[in-house]
Amino acid sequence: MNYCRRCLYPANHPLYITFDGQGVCSGCRVHEEKDTLDWGKRGGGLKKILDHYRNRSGRSYDCIIPVSGARDSYFIVHTVKNVYKMHPLVVSYNKHYNTKTGIRNLAYLKTLLGVDCLMLTVQPQTVRKITRATVRMMGSMYWHCLAGSTVYPVQTAVRFKIPLIVWGAHQGVDQVGMFSHLDEVEMTRKYRKEHDLMGYEAEDILDADGDIGLDDMRNFIYPHDKELEKVGVRGIYLNNYIRWDSKKQHELMIKLYNYETTAQLRTFDTYNDVDCFHYSDLHDRIKFLKWGYGKVTDHACREIRLKRMTREEGIGRVRQYQDIPPAPGPLKNFLEWVGMEEKELWRSVDTYRDKRIWEKQGDTWQLRDSVLNHRNDEGVDAVRLGTREGCEFAITPSRKPEDKEDRYVLIGRGHVDPVDWTTIKKDASVPPDKEYVV
Repeated sequence: MNYCRRCLYPANHPLYITFDGQGVCSGCRVHEEKDTLDWGKRGGGLKKILDHYRNRSGRSYDCIIPVSGARDSYFIVHTVKNVYKMHPLVVSYNKHYNTKTGIRNLAYLKTLLGVDCLMLTVQPQTVRKITRATVRMMGSMYWHCLAGSTVYPVQTAVRFKIPLIVWGAHQGVDQVGMFSHLDEVEMTRKYRKEHDLMGYEAEDILDADGDIGLDDMRNFIYPHDKELEKVGVRGIYLNNYIRWDSKKQHELMIKLYNYETTAQLRTFDTYNDVDCFHYSDLHDRIKFLKWGYGKVTDHACREIRLKRMTREEGIGRVRQYQDIPPAPGPLKNFLEWVGMEEKELWRSVDTYRDKRIWEKQGDTWQLRDSVLNHRNDEGVDAVRLGTREGCEFAITPSRKPEDKEDRYVLIGRGHVDPVDWTTIKKDASVPPDKEYVV
């Protein structure tokens, strides 16, 4: 397997990746734009777009922002509302694998940032039925989360006639350099199906499983093009206009709003995905069993490119986290929740292993190769970035240390008491060129 000589990405990356004559991947090359583009000018371009969509009548919202209890939700809402002074409606798809930490983070986001929020909670029986089907069809326990979180904002835009949706980072830009920042690529049905949803639209699930009906899939079906055109729905990505740095962004949100972080099983990043029992646990283990690498590689590549980690340190992190099995408790919870035997789960996942990186020897699957074998590849030093700062991720004190993360939380408390937030910094307007351009 060919691996990037600067970061750690393999040639079989599911979003597709290319390598130049120096063995550097397309993701690293596009990432170089973060140090060359005029982000002040690009922030001005974002302001023009947002100004165009302001609702002058005051009778509706200016835009829609998809949020969760983790990822870059705080940063996106803070930027759009407090820096650019927009009036957003935030929307959230309930992924059902919710941690108490994530529920608290979402409650504080709504309260501290002062936003109206709509949440879609599809009935658990339906979500379990769909998840059983997608595990068998594509080896994915997370399809419903990806489908719901990418379509509910679009459905809401059509329903309430709010044309603009503001997303965070475009994965194809930030990971593999599928596009340049200058392309200002926007959210499309095509990209969503081919990459986010692994090639399966809601209608495909409906056609393939006789136990699933139209009523089951209604909340996952993308609006018709005519509906989108009538409203003029448009989805922009902030990382085309703001120099994207997830670590620094989270640390700003910790400083301003006490965003809550926690340790993750299969990666060193304690900021992303703290809202989900499985994203950096069972779901990531499945990713590893399919593609031969996991979330720790994604995070190490990001930190190498941002000059906070050497390639060798990144390989060390992969060695530390890559082979950790799923935690028994969350695995048991998922199997009971979805109604599936463990053997069936792993048998389904085995069906979708990438044979370019996995081979079966008797009854055991073995990696054909790993980035662990490519520490001393020829040409690494010639394209090395070096480091300019450290790469420590903080774990913040829990707001509810007595709460045990033992079971999913379907719906949690939607607000916080005033006593809990009176000490939070109230003046949260931070000029983009002071905090986001690094």
